[in-house]
Amino acid sequence: MSVSKQDRRNKIRKRIRRDITGTDVRPRLSVFRSNKEIYAQIVNDVDGKTLVSASSRDKDVTSEEGNKREQAALVGKAIAEKALKAGIETISFDRSGYLYHGRVKSLAEGAREGGLKF
Repeated sequence: MSVSKQDRRNKIRKRIRRDITGTDVRPRLSVFRSNKEIYAQIVNDVDGKTLVSASSRDKDVTSEEGNKREQAALVGKAIAEKALKAGIETISFDRSGYLYHGRVKSLAEGAREGGLKF
């Protein structure tokens, strides 16, 4: 019996989340990727609060001429900018079961360029 993509991703996601948690000192950068958009949020798991969020749907991030990878890089830079304003410098990166490739990699590199450390 073959495993669907969603089941495989959920299995990897659970394995990652077993090790990565967001705290006050080092919150977690969580990524969600849909077919059209990409979303990122910085979460404190101890308090159960989202500290900062950004997505490709935001008006300041959206660029109509760029492809999805370029938009993901812009989302990474935007979340880094918002995080630095909120006083967050170091994070744990949670790729949510997605492969570190393509849009997820572009978002991470954009966040690093923006000044986040992980």
